[in-house]
Amino acid sequence: MNQLVSYISECIDEPIVTFKPVSGGSISSAYRLETRSKTYFLKVNREPTALTMFQAEQAGLEAIEKTKTIAVPHVHLIGSLGSQDFLLMEHVESKRPDGSDYQRLGMQLGRLHQTAGEQFGFTGDNFIGSLPQSNRNHADWPEFYWRERILPQLEMARRKGLLPEKAIPTERKAVNLFTQVFGEVKPVLLHGDLWGGNYLIASDGTPYLIDPATYYGHSMVDVAMSHLFGGFGTLFYEAYHEQIPRTDNHDVQIDLYQLYFLLVHLNLFGSGYYASVASILKRYF
Repeated sequence: MNQLVSYISECIDEPIVTFKPVSGGSISSAYRLETRSKTYFLKVNREPTALTMFQAEQAGLEAIEKTKTIAVPHVHLIGSLGSQDFLLMEHVESKRPDGSDYQRLGMQLGRLHQTAGEQFGFTGDNFIGSLPQSNRNHADWPEFYWRERILPQLEMARRKGLLPEKAIPTERKAVNLFTQVFGEVKPVLLHGDLWGGNYLIASDGTPYLIDPATYYGHSMVDVAMSHLFGGFGTLFYEAYHEQIPRTDNHDVQIDLYQLYFLLVHLNLFGSGYYASVASILKRYF
């Protein structure tokens, strides 16, 4: 680690005064680095896909940053030293959110979701957790959601023995259902993995999005994920829906978009998520 810190110090042309491990890196190791003028957040990973993951994270953060709708940590440096790949970004001093913070987060997420794209997908593939996420462009949302999101996770679960073959719906049935339930959808920029661990409220009250799985899709994807592990509170959703009105079929859309994230959790963490996945598949397919 000392060699890496010295290398980063040379790259940023400033001595690093202190560095220490911190929480916040579930996939990678995380560190707080301090110079005399700045504080940085460093992720380090030795896995074979780490550099690709960091490059995808950088692309997502920069895409959101360019919208100027909601803050993200600025990426300063990405690279490798020996077997260690790293991502160096702005460190955000955070606090416990209050009601006004959730209102601001909801309002700014709504503004992000007004950033339109030409097609569904992204400039490159990325990751959802540690799993690959395909972002091939499609003009049709139901087709994108089936082929690039649901089907790959269903097939992975089947290969792992976590889901029986008979539970997998046909493409025709799934796409017809998605077309009926999702309605007319325009591609907008998403965070892509918006659960409670992927935002921060800075000490001055500024909301930050972190660890994105960014692409252009249906705004309800982020809303659905935000509900999955307890939700962000009434004030958040009220502020959000002032920007983006509630959709028709709101609750059904939440179920069908949570299916993707539950499949991801099934494939990452095993059979504990089977009942939740099977319930949605049985209910709608």
